[in-house]
Amino acid sequence: MATTYQNSQNPATADTLPPSDTLVAQMSDEELLLCYRTTGRRPLFDELVYRYERELFSYLRRYLGSTEMAEDVFQATCLLVHLKCQKFEQGRRFRPWLYAVATNAAIDAQRRDKRHRAVSLDRVAARNVDDDAKLTDLLVSEDPDPLSEVSRLESGQWVQEALGELTDQMRSVVTLVYYQGMKYREAADVLRIPVGTVKSRLHAAIQKLNEHWNSTHTQ
Repeated sequence: MATTYQNSQNPATADTLPPSDTLVAQMSDEELLLCYRTTGRRPLFDELVYRYERELFSYLRRYLGSTEMAEDVFQATCLLVHLKCQKFEQGRRFRPWLYAVATNAAIDAQRRDKRHRAVSLDRVAARNVDDDAKLTDLLVSEDPDPLSEVSRLESGQWVQEALGELTDQMRSVVTLVYYQGMKYREAADVLRIPVGTVKSRLHAAIQKLNEHWNSTHTQ
């Protein structure tokens, strides 16, 4: 399949001359992947990794509850993107496809490692207080009544414990929609489930988080 990259002044040389750093930075994610799989030029792949490494690692760390596992799965995801790039369908958006690859890799890692997720003290200390605020906003926006004092959450540990109470299915939806800012349809694409299922899982997760809040903050 011919690459869609057409930013060269001479289209006839687009597949024979390496694009400059400036042109690479201007290419869309989809153009980068399609051009990479056609030409195999490493700078194109490196640009994709650069664009997503921070947010994708953050997603994997939340999903897996382990920095070490997130590092391993992130590396596995990069390898899988390279190996699976020929299967990327032209016209599809790259970001949901990338998250689908990463999520499947995370699920495989969890199956290989059956240990229960445990939050270590160093990871708790490293958690940004913003995590509390974000989860607080989510809870308050959906069911504020039992959470009128939730803005006074005292540490990131409650957030991690609460997320740990969710099933993998519910946690993945909360992480994609709330922390990664995906739309319902994008999350549905990543998880390969109907949009209605995304909404129902998110609603169930919110109920579960409220129950956990009530059970741990009784007066």
